[in-house]
Amino acid sequence: MLIEPDEPSHDDFVRTPSTVAEIAPYWARHAPDRIALVEGARRVSYGELETATRRMADMLVARGVRAGDRLMLVCENCCAGVIAYLAATRIEAWPVIVNARLSDREVDEIREHCGARRVLYTSEVSLRAKAHGTRHGAEPLDFAPYGKLAIAPLDEICEPEPIRPDITRQVAALIYTSGTTGRPKGVMLSHGNLMFVARESSEIRKFDSADRIFAVLPMSHILGLTGVLISGLLSGAQVHLAPRFDPAAVLNAIAKDGITALIGTPGMYAMIAEYATRNGLAPVARPALRLISAAGAPLDLATKTSVEAVFVLVLHNGYGITETAPTLTLTRLDDPREDCSVGRLLPGIEARIAGPDGHAVPTGEAGELYVRGPGVMKGYYKAPEETAAAVDHDGWFRTGDLARIVDGSLFIVGRAKEMIIRYGFNIYPAEVEGVLNAHPAVARSAVIGRPADGGEEVVAFVQLAQGATASLADLADHAARQLAPYKRPSAIVPMDALPASPTGKILKSELAAMAKTFARAG
Repeated sequence: MLIEPDEPSHDDFVRTPSTVAEIAPYWARHAPDRIALVEGARRVSYGELETATRRMADMLVARGVRAGDRLMLVCENCCAGVIAYLAATRIEAWPVIVNARLSDREVDEIREHCGARRVLYTSEVSLRAKAHGTRHGAEPLDFAPYGKLAIAPLDEICEPEPIRPDITRQVAALIYTSGTTGRPKGVMLSHGNLMFVARESSEIRKFDSADRIFAVLPMSHILGLTGVLISGLLSGAQVHLAPRFDPAAVLNAIAKDGITALIGTPGMYAMIAEYATRNGLAPVARPALRLISAAGAPLDLATKTSVEAVFVLVLHNGYGITETAPTLTLTRLDDPREDCSVGRLLPGIEARIAGPDGHAVPTGEAGELYVRGPGVMKGYYKAPEETAAAVDHDGWFRTGDLARIVDGSLFIVGRAKEMIIRYGFNIYPAEVEGVLNAHPAVARSAVIGRPADGGEEVVAFVQLAQGATASLADLADHAARQLAPYKRPSAIVPMDALPASPTGKILKSELAAMAKTFARAG
């Protein structure tokens, strides 16, 4: 099945910035006194943001950072980190944005692979960033009044990448994937990639200068960078920066700071809903909040329903992947969904659903999703063979996700690599997880397959809500009532907490390793 792209609908953006580096200067000319960034007691206007970005750019050049150099930013969300990112784009360096909560090994592997000329650390807001800087011999870099950073010694061996005449094709973010199947891959995203997604997603979400957008997703995560930070600044909105996720802090900001929009992962929303319910705060106080939207991981109906009850708002949904900058689909504000569709394609995006042979499947059937459009990455850094395997000569990117399209709306079935085959039947973990998450005692679950008897069996890991109790027999009975026999878990493993990334995404690779140690049940 093939879906042709809609025509882009952004006549109002014709005279607005075409690169990330142009956003701050644009608003400094048009609305210099409007607040751009909020971080605790710090308030940074668009005029101040432009001045600070120019100042940081000069500091970087004075310290040997050149156009085409990789400038690595080990960070958690803060004003100084945002300014450093924008400054890198201004001097046409490649920003390599890395979550400070990664392990020493992960940070060092990325640093070595990208060949960073310099590394900056948001040492004031992040103990982990400070620790990484200490390991790397970084020196303090006072950037008053916007915060303190640390900067590693200059790597004189590193060579800059070529500069393209068309700056929209220059890399504006080098984002390393989580590397669940091996070493992380560096995804090269251009100004054109990021600005396309930022424009289209902000239009669909109806962001404008009156919005106050809560940025709790890390800017090192592509959704936090493009869908929150760049989209917010491009719209002239206030972006409220939170260095780390805490349900209580999110609800406090919504209640007291006039937050109008919140974008997060389903895992984050599940934790907020559980916290609010457990503490008698539901429905939550939300005097200005108009939009809550999920992306970054599959959303199940039980989570959607519980979150909507807590916020008394529709939980919108979306879908994307790092390699597409990331957003591909969003549900529309004027067309709310009662199901877990991820919505319609952004204008300018094409999609096709194909079977294992690469040919299109009939309308409504599930298959692997291929996409093409302005958000698709330039490629994987220093990995031409992997790039060629992911993006064909016609520009089609193979997402690795299984999907179906119904009446123009996309439904994500699961990951092609996560699909479980049992007794010859295909089992999509998301379906089993949705059933388990609907149990009143379950906070979150994760389902994987493990080899058994020449095929696979279903293993479910379950995290109970705080204070809740449920026996394994109760959970098994619940699943049995709603799933065909071949879909039912062979083993249900209770856990105090599921392993998760800083954005709340469950790390199934760790669970798969654990599953091999459990004896088969039932």
